[in-house]
Amino acid sequence: MQRSILALVDDLYEDLELWYPKLRLEEAGFVTRLAGPTLKTCTGKHGYPAKIDLLLSDACSADFTGLLVPGGFMPDKLRRDSKVLALTRGFHEQGKLVAFICHGGWIPISARILRGRRATGSLGIKDDLENAGAIWVDEPVVIDGHLISSRTPVDLPLFAKAMVEFLTRTT
Repeated sequence: MQRSILALVDDLYEDLELWYPKLRLEEAGFVTRLAGPTLKTCTGKHGYPAKIDLLLSDACSADFTGLLVPGGFMPDKLRRDSKVLALTRGFHEQGKLVAFICHGGWIPISARILRGRRATGSLGIKDDLENAGAIWVDEPVVIDGHLISSRTPVDLPLFAKAMVEFLTRTT
């Protein structure tokens, strides 16, 4: 699947951190698939629904241009899923976009792909990022090769812009 993005989603995802980048990516011509553990409609932290259209068990990094990991409470649950970690490592090993925001950084932390890499996220996971070997940077968006990270919903315009610019250059 060319020019398509895999977005991880489950209940209690951060609404804006999924929908803002998803819509910006779609405006730029990318298809966004929502992958989760079961085919259902999830509810975000603020009540916005997101319908999962792809099972995590059926997702393959080779079929996508990049990965979007929104924050919320969802990443803490999904980082315990070995398929999620394998997918994340697959995107990373292929040099494809791995974009995460706020608490979304928990998934690349658990996938063990951040050692020696510059990254940011919610102040609530700063210690987790550093303990995983990441170099913490307190900036709205941090780009380290194919890894793009951001802190909070306030930073979404710069986060989404960086994703679109990266993907436009590499696809």
